[in-house]
Amino acid sequence: MSRKHSRMPLWRALIALAVIAASLAIALTQSARLGLDLRGGTQIVLETKDAPDTKLKADAEATDRALEVLRRRVDALGVAEPTLSRSGERRIIVELPGVQDPREAAEVIGRTAQLTVHAVTGTAEKAAKDDKRTLRDPDGGGYLRLGEPALSGDGVRDAQAVLDQQTMSGWTVALDFRKDATAAWARLTGEAACAPQGSPERRVAIVLDGRIVSAPGMNPSVPCRTGITGGDTQITGGFTQQQAQDLAALVKGGALPVPVDVVEQRTVGPTLGADAIEASTRAALIGLALTALFIVVVYRLLGALATVALALYGLISYAALVALGATLTLPGLAGFVLAIGMAVDANVLVFERAREEYLGSRTKSSAVLDKSVTRGFGKAWSAVVDSNVTTLLAAGLLFFLATGPVKGFGVTLSIGVVASMVSALVVTRVLADFALRRAAVRRRPSLTGVTTTGRVRAWLARRDPRLVRRRRRWLGVSSLLVVVAVAGILVRGLDFGVEFTGGRMVEYSTARTVDVDTARTAVADAGFPRAVVQESGDGGITVRTGELSDAEQQDVKEALARHGGEVTVERDEMIGPSLGDELRTKALIALGIAVLAQLAYLSVRFRWTFAAAAVAAMTHDVLIVVGLFAWLGKPVDSVFLAALLTVIGYSVNDTVVVFDRVREARRRDPRTSLERTADKAVVQTLPRTVNTGMGALFVLAALAVLGGDSLADFSLALIAGVVVGMASTVFTAVPLAVTLESRAPAPVPRRAARDVRGTGAVV
Repeated sequence: MSRKHSRMPLWRALIALAVIAASLAIALTQSARLGLDLRGGTQIVLETKDAPDTKLKADAEATDRALEVLRRRVDALGVAEPTLSRSGERRIIVELPGVQDPREAAEVIGRTAQLTVHAVTGTAEKAAKDDKRTLRDPDGGGYLRLGEPALSGDGVRDAQAVLDQQTMSGWTVALDFRKDATAAWARLTGEAACAPQGSPERRVAIVLDGRIVSAPGMNPSVPCRTGITGGDTQITGGFTQQQAQDLAALVKGGALPVPVDVVEQRTVGPTLGADAIEASTRAALIGLALTALFIVVVYRLLGALATVALALYGLISYAALVALGATLTLPGLAGFVLAIGMAVDANVLVFERAREEYLGSRTKSSAVLDKSVTRGFGKAWSAVVDSNVTTLLAAGLLFFLATGPVKGFGVTLSIGVVASMVSALVVTRVLADFALRRAAVRRRPSLTGVTTTGRVRAWLARRDPRLVRRRRRWLGVSSLLVVVAVAGILVRGLDFGVEFTGGRMVEYSTARTVDVDTARTAVADAGFPRAVVQESGDGGITVRTGELSDAEQQDVKEALARHGGEVTVERDEMIGPSLGDELRTKALIALGIAVLAQLAYLSVRFRWTFAAAAVAAMTHDVLIVVGLFAWLGKPVDSVFLAALLTVIGYSVNDTVVVFDRVREARRRDPRTSLERTADKAVVQTLPRTVNTGMGALFVLAALAVLGGDSLADFSLALIAGVVVGMASTVFTAVPLAVTLESRAPAPVPRRAARDVRGTGAVV
């Protein structure tokens, strides 16, 4: 072995140890940041609007000012670890962990809160339609006429809810004015104190958002023209403790520079998130155990080493997630679990290549075994990179175009893809190099698992299938499946979730089991006959409607309580109609960009004929999965979109591996017919396709069974996508590529290219 080759394993070992040590340190000292769908709480998305009758526009600057006001209000509410951030130019995302009833919080943080203080100039029996200076008296049935604002909420330094035990006024709001506003307050109260006792002019009106919340009269002790010089006062109004605290938070937080609307609201109970974490953890452990058992049976010692590398992959992925400060959401947790199954792909590619190299050598020895494994890693590099780049393209689209929890899926999937490459190409190789140097292994090469043909490969060798020869038949079957899928979309239609249609979806759990027919009747009697009522989870009830206020949601809850006893809101999602249209548009854009991105990348890496065939097969897979959900009546929501984009990545991933082998064979022997070359490529890569698919299906099946109702449809979409993707590679992509290439053949090079060991050069 040369000096160069003796050094490389040392460098790889040092890199592997450094990555593992750093990951372990991060995992032991830091915890992942959980999204609200896992730890419970409320997320509110606000959108700023142009202020009416003013020149104030809801631009990025105004939104940032509104964000700071909201931050002060939320801090005053006493919520633990709140998160506020701007999304785009006009949206603000507010996350309130632990808040299970969002009604009061949404009312407080979303109100404009324009506080002004006025002199009272008289009374009136009624107010004109456009009269903004005559407001209802909070202490009587009439109206008060107000003067111009003497000072605004900007002059308030502090506001606190106080229980007035001296005068027995109950809960009040104590205001402390800033120094520059003290003189204005003294002048206003001094002029009011000069008015006769009992006259309305002796009162001062405190107005919040166009409504008089308090109009206290001056005590006889307040001197005329001098007024209250201390710079403080109290707002009275028969407040409860909560009302006083909310009002104090509004006043102290200040006025929003522009109005805001609630366009999205999500509430998740703490038990639902805890159950999801527990279920996903079980699914991950069981799926990983089954995958490990399968890969050990197929690849023996190298399979066992790959299992160790997969466990380390989980550590590396988790550490990367924590180090980047990414938020782990429920779809993100599913993506983390799914990536474990997909991480086996790079290992399988390497091991199958090593098998081919060893079985193709004339002599069988330990030196040949070393060389075969080394060349297996080298030749698999091109396919590993190409297949993972296609998955990263889909994951990147989820990050940039998705919102809410689905964005977390894109993050974890991206981290998982990169970590799987490190795990397979660095960690597994270091372990393999170490194992192949052991005397016991060198005496018994069969322990490695690469010296045997394998059952799938042996069966294919005996049958020598000529699949491409019958390409018209396979393309006809694929076309028929697409027709059936499109028919389902047209006949049954797609059941879009509230993310895409707007509206509200609430999931309830009841103390006593309520059958769905009784629940439908109860919801209809509550005034919502058009609501979609379905069973969910273990005896839960899901109610989906159009626009539904918080008060109306409470009516539905009370209606169900009459039949089911105590009712708990497990999940509450509200999407405004404009946001629903936007999300639906973004979903279509994401799918369109995904197709174009894959086509562009594959056109660079392969000829356009192969790129077009891969994209056509990918479209075929997507339509079949969408058609399946249409026929089954399953909801099409943002989580389904995440599954669909993953199917896109997986489908192209599988096809690229076969095309990479075709490309390599054509460069080595360009005079062999493409049909025969494609047949050989399918036979050579089919063991990898089956073994990788099994690894992913083990994890997905565990998620479908153990992941709970929230992940069942997600898992179903991916299971269908993986199965259809494996089939479409063989029966759609390859036959179509051969058909297109026969009509527009590539120019044959003048001399055969040498074996470049999978460097990825373009034919």
